Parts: sequence; structure tokens; C-alpha cells
Amino acid sequence: MKNIIKNTFLVCLLAIGSSCTDLEEVVLDESFTGSGLSETISGAIAPAYGQVSWTWRHTNYYGLQLIAADEAILPHRGGTDWFDGGKFLATHTHTITPTNDLVSSSWTELTKNISRTLTAIETLAPLAEAGDNEAAGALHEMRALRAYLNMLMLDSWGLIFRKEKSTETSEILRGQNAVDYIESELQSVVGVINTDKGPGRMTQNVVWGFLARLHLNAATYRDPYGTPDFSSTDMDKVIEYTTNIINSGAHSLSPEYFDLFNDANNSNRELVFALDQRGVLRREHSRWTYWSLAGSNWGRLEYTSSDGTDGPAITPDFYQTWVDAYGDVDPADADPRFYQQNQNIPPELQDLTGLSPLNDEDHFYCMTPENYEFNRGIIRGIIWGPRKDPNGAFFRCDNDNEYRIYPVKQIKGNGPDKDVGYVNHELQIDFTNEGRLHSKGYRVSKYQFSRTSPNANNFSSIDLVIMRYAEIYMMRAEAKLRKGDTAGALTDVNIVRTSRTARAPVLEALGSMDLEILYRELGFEFYWEGLRRTSQIRFGKYENAWTEKSDNSVTNRLFPIPQSAIDGASNTPGYLDQNEGY
Repeated sequence: MKNIIKNTFLVCLLAIGSSCTDLEEVVLDESFTGSGLSETISGAIAPAYGQVSWTWRHTNYYGLQLIAADEAILPHRGGTDWFDGGKFLATHTHTITPTNDLVSSSWTELTKNISRTLTAIETLAPLAEAGDNEAAGALHEMRALRAYLNMLMLDSWGLIFRKEKSTETSEILRGQNAVDYIESELQSVVGVINTDKGPGRMTQNVVWGFLARLHLNAATYRDPYGTPDFSSTDMDKVIEYTTNIINSGAHSLSPEYFDLFNDANNSNRELVFALDQRGVLRREHSRWTYWSLAGSNWGRLEYTSSDGTDGPAITPDFYQTWVDAYGDVDPADADPRFYQQNQNIPPELQDLTGLSPLNDEDHFYCMTPENYEFNRGIIRGIIWGPRKDPNGAFFRCDNDNEYRIYPVKQIKGNGPDKDVGYVNHELQIDFTNEGRLHSKGYRVSKYQFSRTSPNANNFSSIDLVIMRYAEIYMMRAEAKLRKGDTAGALTDVNIVRTSRTARAPVLEALGSMDLEILYRELGFEFYWEGLRRTSQIRFGKYENAWTEKSDNSVTNRLFPIPQSAIDGASNTPGYLDQNEGY
């Protein structure tokens, strides 16, 4: 094993149990074209950018962030689906062990991604040193991407890897040393990196944004188990970097919140950094679209494979934060971020009294594939969608280009409603036999079913949003608030709140601001975008109890290092020590 540590890529050391993969992703952006040297440059950076898709896969880093926080829960559906060795149950209850597969797969794909940036850097550095400006620009992007990926490592495992040559042993840094290294890497390129490559590439605004994130969370990175000390120095830097982005004029807030997660979102000016998925990645998917949705429903009428998976739902605890904020007003009638109604069910069909899938053959309306859109946001109650005939095709109307839209029949699981009842998403969801049924829990549908995909599930053209302009304002608001500038924080939060003006309801400006209100607003604005766990740690909420979770140990703020990685480094004593508490 010592020879592997010395002579192969980082991934071969740290992703024990999987081989070093070949770099097969294709070019990510139409600007990555050319021949000869230009092709060498694009071929160097495409694998690193492309791997971000697999890093943030639902059963990798995205699932780890989502299920560990208070916003999502994934039970063993009906005792038949999504047990997966208990990894999601343990992640939600904070009883993770070093052999948890969700932790291991997240670590593996992330370290593989870091390795690919190093491969790109080694390819590009000599070209840049020889005076090739295109190679130099790509080199700056790869250094920035590597710093971002290391920041994900620091956020989740409390360590990073510093390595400049694939023949070297990675140096492991923690705490202040890790923060300093990431900052130095980002600072080394922020003044020279491109400014106009679009949201799928590392730009100056992206680097400023990551510097702001780094300093906003630096107190928790320096001392992951203690009470964070948010220094004025850090907060001043957050304000400086976010103000740079705001003053650049490159971005604006989207009037329609859900446009941020549609097919055309690559051109949405709110996106600061996103994974470019416009039909070019080998392994791009719509899992952020369909993971939560009912397996009995289909999001596109053209494809009978465009179903959900009955995956995670929001916790009753997180839903209650919306109820607490809006009182007697339904959140769907109070906040445009909560829900977007795209299905217009005829009034005469809305009363389902006395109906069931056993007697509702004529209880449908007709819709063309071009006009069909599923509702978005937080999905509650009985849902509507296409229904399959005995041959597995969707029922059609008299006009062959129109499809019947019914209350959705429950065809998944082994619950009492299977084949006889409607899918009725109820608030309560837990690990009990009743609470884990396939229909249980309110679902989240932020991302559109891609209209450019050949089957709605794979080859999505919707960019996965990693950082957007709203976060820039919200980070500045938090930094101002922690420095005592309550008025400035209120102004920044209200800029975001009141920007969603495309449809009713339009939010009114808040009249006051404190840390609790800000924490609530972060939850409403960024739910299910992979940011909640980090926010909970920063606001001192991660040890709280929520659905099925009662463990309050501060050591859970960091995940365990996979046992396979520790075993792989065992020939070098002290090289990779397990995190506290595991």
C-alpha cells in the first residue's frame, strides 16, 4: 500500500475498493471546441468539471447533506424500498458509522473529483508556463475548482488534501491550516481568472463567492466541535467579497423562483455557479428532479419511464417552520418559493368524494405533452398525473395527442392503498410501519422534468445549481448581522424576499431582523439545495432533535472518515486518523 500512496493519484489511495477510473466525460460547454492544443486543454478540464455531477449525485454527496439535516427524511419505504443497508436511516438519526456506504461513496466521488483537478493541473501547468494563455486560464479554473472541492471535504470531514504532484503523498490539513490553504488557493487566482465564462465555469465571481462561504463558515472549520467565534475579520471579508459580486453587475435575481430550476436555467442571471448539464455529460441525470417524487407518478407524458422513486420527503419539523412563519395563511398562499401550481384541475373534478381508482374511469381531464407540467415546490395531498393501461401505455383521450390526467393511483409498495387508493401525501412520515408507507410525507419538486431529455430522467439539460445570487445577498446579510448591522442585514434579506414578483403571492418586506429570522429565511430560500446542514452547524441547530433524530453529540458535525480509507493508509501510521467520536 505504501507504493500506492507514493505513486498514484489521490483517488487510488482514498477510494479504496474502486479502481482508478478513466476520464471519459465529454466536453461540457460549446466554448470548449477546437483542435490540437485547444483540444488538449478542453480534454484536461472536462473530466474534472464532469465529475461534479457524480460527486453531487443523490446517493453520494447530495444525499449525505440532505438526509443529515432537518429538512429531509428517507425511511425504509413500505419495508421494501430505500433501505440500502440502513445508510439513510443512520444518516438521518446521526448514528453513522465509518462503514456507512453513503459516507463512503460521497468520500470516494469527492476525492476522485479532487484527483481529476490535479490531473488537469499537471497537464495545464507546463503549457501555461510556456506562454499559452488559454492553458493559463484553464489552469486558474482548475485551481479554483480544487479549492472548492477541498472546502467540501473540510465542511464534511474536517480535513483537506494538499498535493501538487501525483507522485507525492498528499498532506492532510485541518483547522486553521486548512482554511489558510483554501484561502490562498482562491486568492491566487481571483485576480486573474476569467470573468465571463458563464455559470458552468469557474469565474472571478464564483471565486469571490467561495471566499465568502469560506470566511462565513471559518469559525466552524477552525473549531468544528466548539461554539463558533465569528470574528469581525472574517465577517468583513464576507462583506467585501459579496459586495464585489453585487457591484460587478453580472447577476440579477430571478422574478420567478422556479425558473432557477428549469431547462433554460443556464441563461438565468441569478446562477453564479452550476453544473452545466445541457445534454453533454456522459452521466448527467435528473435525480434532483425525481428522487423525492411518487413512484406511481410520471413527470412527462412522452415517456413511461419518467417516474419518481418515492425517495425522501421533508420532515414535519421543517414543514412546521413554514406554518410558524405564516400562521393561519397556507404557505402556498403566502410564499412563492413554497409552491407553484402548474396543473389546472377543472373545478368539476376537484371533489373526489366517493371516488377511488376502482370507480373513477371517467374522472379525468385531457392534456397534451407539450403543455403538461407537474406542480413544483412542496407537494401535498392527492396528486394528479397520467395513468397506465394494462399494456403499460398511458391512457389517451379521443384526440390521440392528448393524455388522460387522473388522480394518481397508488401502485407502489405493499400498503393498504396499493391499487385501490390514491397517492395522498400526508405530513407525518417516520420510521414506523405506518409512517414509512410509500405515500407518506410531503414531497419536494424544485427541479423541472427536463423537456430536452430523451426520457426525462437521464441526460437532463437543467444545470444543477451550486451557488446563486440570492446566496450572495444572504451571506452579506448574515455577516452584517453578526457585526451588529441589523438594518443592513434587513435590507439585504428583503432584496431577496421581494424579488420574486412573477406571480402572486409576492412577499412583503420584513420589518425586523435577528438570527432566528435569518435562519428561517435561509431555510425557505435554499431548501433542498445542499446548504442546510452547514447552516444548521453555523447557527447552533445541528444538535437539536427532529423527526426520528435525538442524538445531540457535537461530534456528529463531522462525518466519519470511511473505514476503507483508513485501512488503505494503515501502512503509514498517523497519516489518516479517524474523526472524534467514531
